[in-house]
Amino acid sequence: MKVVVNIKLKEGVLDPQGKAVLHALNSLAFDEVKDVRIGKQIILDIDDNDENKIKKRVEKMSEELLANTVIEDYEIIVENKA
Repeated sequence: MKVVVNIKLKEGVLDPQGKAVLHALNSLAFDEVKDVRIGKQIILDIDDNDENKIKKRVEKMSEELLANTVIEDYEIIVENKA
């Protein structure tokens, strides 16, 4: 199964990379952009079909390695390979 882990900084955590992108967009006349937050997406191909088991395993992966849970939030999306 394909599993997507979206990771983003928690609210209130400074995002210097997002601020740099915002500044660059505004300097290129994209003035409608008022804020930018940078995150990351990790896509996993898991050799299992038990969605509950997969979610628990990927949550453990996220807590232990994929996300810095002190400053980041994550969301797990399990997509069926049909």
